[in-house]
Amino acid sequence: MNKILRFLLLHFCAATVTSTPLLAGGSAADYDRALSLPKRTENTVFRARFDVHWLPGNQRLWYRVQTGPETWEYVAVDAETGKIQRAPDLDGLDLPKQTVTTSANGSLKPRPSRKSNTPTTFRFVNHMAEPVDVSWIDTEGKNKLYGHIKPTGEFAQHTFVGHTWLLSDSMGGTIAVLEATDEPMEIVIDGKGTMRDIREREKRPAVRSTSPDGQWEVRIENHNVALHHIADEAVTMLTRDGTEENAYHGRAQWAPDSQSFVISRAGKITTREVTLVQSSPPDRLQPKVLTYPYAKPGDPLPNPQPLLVRLADRSVTPIDNALFPTPFTDRLEVDGRWAPRSDEFFFDYNQRGHQLYRIIGVKAATGTTRAVVEEKSATFIDYTKKTWRQWLDKTGELLWMSERDGWCRLYLYDVATGTQKALVTPGQGVVRNVEKVDEEKREVWYLASGLRANEDPYHQHLCRVNFDGTGFAQLTQGDGNHEVTFSPDGRYFVDRWSRADLAPTTELRRSDSGAQVCELEHAEVQALLGAGWTWPERFTAKGRDGQTDIYGVIIKPSNFDPARKYPVLEEVYAGPHGAFAPKTFGRLLRQHMLAELGFIVVQADGMGTNFRGKAFHDVAWKNLKDAGFPDRIAWIRSAAATRPWMDLDHVGIYGGSAGGQSAMRALIDHADFYKAAFADCGCHDNRMDKIWWNEQWLGWPLDDSYVRNSNVVDAAKVQGALMLCVGELDHNVDPSSTMQVVNALEKADKDFELLVMTNTNHGAAETPYGVRRRMDFFVRHLLDVKPRHP
Repeated sequence: MNKILRFLLLHFCAATVTSTPLLAGGSAADYDRALSLPKRTENTVFRARFDVHWLPGNQRLWYRVQTGPETWEYVAVDAETGKIQRAPDLDGLDLPKQTVTTSANGSLKPRPSRKSNTPTTFRFVNHMAEPVDVSWIDTEGKNKLYGHIKPTGEFAQHTFVGHTWLLSDSMGGTIAVLEATDEPMEIVIDGKGTMRDIREREKRPAVRSTSPDGQWEVRIENHNVALHHIADEAVTMLTRDGTEENAYHGRAQWAPDSQSFVISRAGKITTREVTLVQSSPPDRLQPKVLTYPYAKPGDPLPNPQPLLVRLADRSVTPIDNALFPTPFTDRLEVDGRWAPRSDEFFFDYNQRGHQLYRIIGVKAATGTTRAVVEEKSATFIDYTKKTWRQWLDKTGELLWMSERDGWCRLYLYDVATGTQKALVTPGQGVVRNVEKVDEEKREVWYLASGLRANEDPYHQHLCRVNFDGTGFAQLTQGDGNHEVTFSPDGRYFVDRWSRADLAPTTELRRSDSGAQVCELEHAEVQALLGAGWTWPERFTAKGRDGQTDIYGVIIKPSNFDPARKYPVLEEVYAGPHGAFAPKTFGRLLRQHMLAELGFIVVQADGMGTNFRGKAFHDVAWKNLKDAGFPDRIAWIRSAAATRPWMDLDHVGIYGGSAGGQSAMRALIDHADFYKAAFADCGCHDNRMDKIWWNEQWLGWPLDDSYVRNSNVVDAAKVQGALMLCVGELDHNVDPSSTMQVVNALEKADKDFELLVMTNTNHGAAETPYGVRRRMDFFVRHLLDVKPRHP
């Protein structure tokens, strides 16, 4: 089309259709730009992320950092002086030779992944005393770092059959190369250069545990407890009443003095199984039926009964459960620890319903119980995020995390008396994670947010404080979100900080004062910007109450024209377990790809999400359908008030999992604002979803809140354009949750679209086909044009 004709057509349309703003986007060029964005922006950010390796003595470190598409630089740093040495290869650095040798399994050859669409999972358990890196080896043989497993930590990874994963130590040495199979695997990294499948434990004829002095072994045989004397092989049956219906379970937990132990007994329960049908398995014509255990809200759970066994008289004493009548646990055994003096056994009690949490102490001499620490809440206790503790055995104290005064803080307890000795962390900052504890100096280092009045309250900073609450210091300074990694001796830390609108800076700092030793790297993003990527805009506005600040980001297309009108797309995930608007630098490909089609994409955290204090969080209690909508709608309206190019007559929303539930809810409760919703793998009825997540926020026993929050129950109220997406092999959220919505919509004679993806697990919309179908849906319903994808 020549320029004159294009000019006339545009002005003719603008003059004759004055009631409808001229909307941008949806063209074939927009699709090309959107779909090519991941490839165009791949490998365009340099000097941004790298792993630091400390040399013996903890005074020097080295790392390798990418400086260009095919170039790397090796860097050595003297932590005392801040002197930096750079070289094109490792040989150019003055390093001891042993720092570059591999581990015992270094001869294992990495191999490229095989292409596959069959999903599976790995779960790694690190039993080593050092961190382990987990990397995916792509189909071209290139390594892509996916995560770090802390010592004694765990890491779960979704993958596909035939994909290859590399485990390496902190020096880059290969620990193992693993190929994913069609059966989910749980792998122990045992520190010996060998791998064991945890499932092998189930093949053992008896569960055994040896006393610390090596004289005794406890075995579970025929559902009963047997005590074996190792030297003379004498066997004493301590119990004879165990049956398959009410059996003794698990490993004995021995006291340090080997004079007593705790064992568990639990009645048999029926475990729910979810059944899936794989319609199109790649290895055969006929469908496969798959089942897996999956407890849902209200389902029966084990109620393990701990028993105290004393060797002196061979007594087996059930421990009175008055202080722990209804535990929320999926384990058959009681997990706990003994006091160093062997006089008391401790274990956690999270009461089902998540409103009462205790650390229970059991006296070894008498079997009597007490509550060492107790937390109560009229709403919920965030037991997955805010029940950290560290036992200080030398002084008989306990560091404990609690939200009892409305803010997540650390407290110091006297274990013997169960009394609070000190509030450790001052101010209204939210403790996010404890990084290091020094028992000798009685200091704790932790990440906290909400520390500065003029800074985003989600930004995490490293702080240090004494056990008695004195000597508080904030050790990081940059206006951004901080990630820290300590040197092995704790004297230094590497601080990597960034924002959604600021590239990462990496610094070396001293742990005692936070003083900067040197700047290690500042990320280079010129190539990313040159590829057509644009910076997100951070925006803050008041929420539903007119007082509370709500924080989020606004993303514009790369060919943004302020003279045009752009429909608005909101990405939603409002799970109360976290906060989700981006706070660190990243490509944010999903959001940017949608923006390239001609949308303004926004994302913010409303009330009911985490890390802003208990009152902010409690909005979610028995009220998941709220999802922060009143706050986010107010935030979007405030943004549009000064941005006339945001068209609030054309607003859409999309999300997955809990976000899928919220996306559909937008068309039930807020159809006056949202016109179209794409809901992927939603947990549309919380009675259909996993037990731990849903009972955490809606409580137990089940009440009418489960009904009031159900998209299935309210499906007839849907107004606007709705597309549902689900993977037939979803192991995270039962796919029937989506299909029950379909059933309800059909009964209500509602129009909607449905995409069921074969051979696909959770997150179906993030597959290439799902991404394109989501694009098409919003182009059709918000841009009012026929999709013109390639």
